[in-house]
Amino acid sequence: MPKPILFDPSHYSNLTAEDQALLQLGYGRAVDALERNITPKGFSACSLNDNQVYGTDANYRSVWARDGAKTIIWTLDLDDEPIRACQFQTLRTILSHQAPAGQLPAHVLIDTDEPEYGGVGGITSIDSALWTIIAVHHLCRHLDDWSLAEEFRDTLQRAVDWLGALDANNCGLLEIPEAGDWTDLFARSYHVLYDEVLWHRCLQCHADMLDHFGATERAEDYRSWSKHVKSVILRRFWPSTAIDENQSGPSFADVQYQLGDARYLVAQVSPFNYSWRCDVYGNLLAYLTNLVDKDRAMMTFRFLWGVGVNEPGPVRNMYPPIYAGDPEWRDYFAVNVLNLPDHYHNGGIWPFIGGLWVRYIHRLGMPDVARRELVKLARLCSQGVTAEWEFNEWHHAVTGRPMGKAYQAWSAASFVKACHDLHLEPDQNGEV
Repeated sequence: MPKPILFDPSHYSNLTAEDQALLQLGYGRAVDALERNITPKGFSACSLNDNQVYGTDANYRSVWARDGAKTIIWTLDLDDEPIRACQFQTLRTILSHQAPAGQLPAHVLIDTDEPEYGGVGGITSIDSALWTIIAVHHLCRHLDDWSLAEEFRDTLQRAVDWLGALDANNCGLLEIPEAGDWTDLFARSYHVLYDEVLWHRCLQCHADMLDHFGATERAEDYRSWSKHVKSVILRRFWPSTAIDENQSGPSFADVQYQLGDARYLVAQVSPFNYSWRCDVYGNLLAYLTNLVDKDRAMMTFRFLWGVGVNEPGPVRNMYPPIYAGDPEWRDYFAVNVLNLPDHYHNGGIWPFIGGLWVRYIHRLGMPDVARRELVKLARLCSQGVTAEWEFNEWHHAVTGRPMGKAYQAWSAASFVKACHDLHLEPDQNGEV
């Protein structure tokens, strides 16, 4: 067990002794939750010994690519040998089960070692490969040891090639199938903000790894590609009535129903429609990966703060939720009673996104606000269905009560990362 963070009073002068003690306790309990998710094949998504699985929940007995990758990235600062070993094993498990076309699995079953490449309905998982490539880069960069990336160099290149083929019209953005990412029971498709933000970051990470392999010309190609992707995202997802000097045609707002000037990156854009809703998660990632600048990020923060996405706890994944009768509503939202309004992906509270929220605020230069939000996040994570400090998967957006699995790895990892970031200068090197 690593030593708990020692709180410097000069950094936490705006917090009471009680709040400081709460964060100290929460940090230790988060590390405990992470250790509950260590398996011989890598991190499980939630503690296998503390959750009853049945029906479709049986796939929780897996090493998940996206869950594992985020858990790795957000626990790199922990000086804990079992956790470090599990970081490597998680990536080896995913990278060793590549499909012939280059696709990486959504998850690998722990009991049978069988990979599965799709989620609900067999729909392919796009963000699994994106997160895995990013995680390999972050682990190697953190340790200044590129041997893992070198060992799986061909695997990583084939995964990037597979992802690049999803840009079928060569516009720079990936075409995402409905329910093809972490929102595996939700209506997002074609150009989806969350996936495009990760694609931009993935290209940057791949370019950096190529530099370390000595392939500098190819690295620069991917770096240029990432810059193009960034420009396309900002042009298409941030509606504005201003005409760009490099833009010959009408603005997004002129074409897409006169949306006007936005305060955030919209959730989805397709040739036929768009979702004007705010994907909170995607917008937080966009700033934490340096895709949007501080001015835009502050504009988004003011909007999110004003509508209260951090109430009753940080933070709702989307605003506002979708209700039956809305054009974006789908009847399958009721499957497993998951995506009712204020539930799950339909505006539910996700503690791991709350950790990003805290770091987002801190990077904006508001440390006192960030620390108060960290305390609020600690109070949320201290709840549980059967015990305290369960670091649950998600919470109801109205009641704040825990609704998801207990001891969720990415919930605990994101809390740990938020604690670390608030003791250091904000990372400006494209962290997620």
